[in-house]
Amino acid sequence: MQLVYWLLFAVLVVGDQAFKSYVTLNIAPMSVHDFIPGLLSITHITNTGAAWSMLEGKMMFFYLVTIIAVVVLVYLFIKADKKDYLYRFSLIFLLAGTVGNAIDRFTRHFVVDMFNLDFINFPIFNLADTYITIGVILIIGSLIIQLAGEKNNK
Repeated sequence: MQLVYWLLFAVLVVGDQAFKSYVTLNIAPMSVHDFIPGLLSITHITNTGAAWSMLEGKMMFFYLVTIIAVVVLVYLFIKADKKDYLYRFSLIFLLAGTVGNAIDRFTRHFVVDMFNLDFINFPIFNLADTYITIGVILIIGSLIIQLAGEKNNK
């Protein structure tokens, strides 16, 4: 079962990097391409910050936070109960998103973003960001299930 997690991790990171490479090679920076009209477009941008370009250009900060996050996530994964599948999957999604963006930061010195939600004012994001969001949702679900189990055992 351990192998399944690491295969998923590899597929997620490769998928993120492949899509970023496709966008970089095929879509001019700042150009907009409708994907699902009115809902989602592909807009090639580069980002030296976080969401909404917060802390823009603070690359040393992002390098340090990324290294700490990867170490903590790997540690939590290794120490997690082998039967707590949802929690372990959440950590893999968080790790894949962190590593996907880290590859950009360490090799390009910026993150490639491309998904633009056309129906709301929301930062343009990438697959790695989506993985982090999925990881957070899964970890919240895992905590809810764990708390419900503890309540039922009392």
